[in-house]
Amino acid sequence: MTRILIIEDEPDMRRGLQDNLEFEDYEIAATGNGSEGLRMAQKEHFDLILLDLMLPGMDGMEVCRKLKESGSSTPIIMLTARGSESDKVEGLLTGADDYITKPFSLKELLARIKVILRRTEPMGGSLRDYAFSDVKINFEKYESCKGNLELDLSPREFEILRLFIEREGETVSREEFLKEVWGYTSFPQTRTVDNHIAKLRQKIEDDPDHPKHIITVHRMGYKFLR
Repeated sequence: MTRILIIEDEPDMRRGLQDNLEFEDYEIAATGNGSEGLRMAQKEHFDLILLDLMLPGMDGMEVCRKLKESGSSTPIIMLTARGSESDKVEGLLTGADDYITKPFSLKELLARIKVILRRTEPMGGSLRDYAFSDVKINFEKYESCKGNLELDLSPREFEILRLFIEREGETVSREEFLKEVWGYTSFPQTRTVDNHIAKLRQKIEDDPDHPKHIITVHRMGYKFLR
């Protein structure tokens, strides 16, 4: 069973998260103290940590920093009322995998959790290793190369490629990317997907201005051709 650690000092929020996540069949441990949360995370195995920032004992940023410095690979979603861009950037640079601003919907949180857990699951079947043109990808180790050169792909870019490959030849809408890769349940009119696709083309296409693998489907989305 998937184990999640909740480190949240607001009793009602902590209890609500625990009840709802247990209803989704996750095994939950919870604490309202940052120092205690760090001790639990270092002593026990968890598949995911939900981490508030404003905590007694030790704030969430410091908990995250100490976990990453100790070599922990457990994914972390930060939960906080501090929603400024600088706070989000600091949290991600500290080592968080995602950052959700309070108040948030349970539906959105569950979607984000599923995206991150899927990213950390051991790969099975043919998608463990995949090759097209001169590009080779190992989804299990998150390694890739083009020809003899290593590709510097972000975890998000690996997930975009994974979805493309799973849906090879099919048109994938921007909304589907935002749901399956980002975990969004509402779809603001942004160029988030387009910007990531453009960067990915720069890395994997021989001629990014005339791509042969990631094809734009006008007004609909993108499709992947091997």
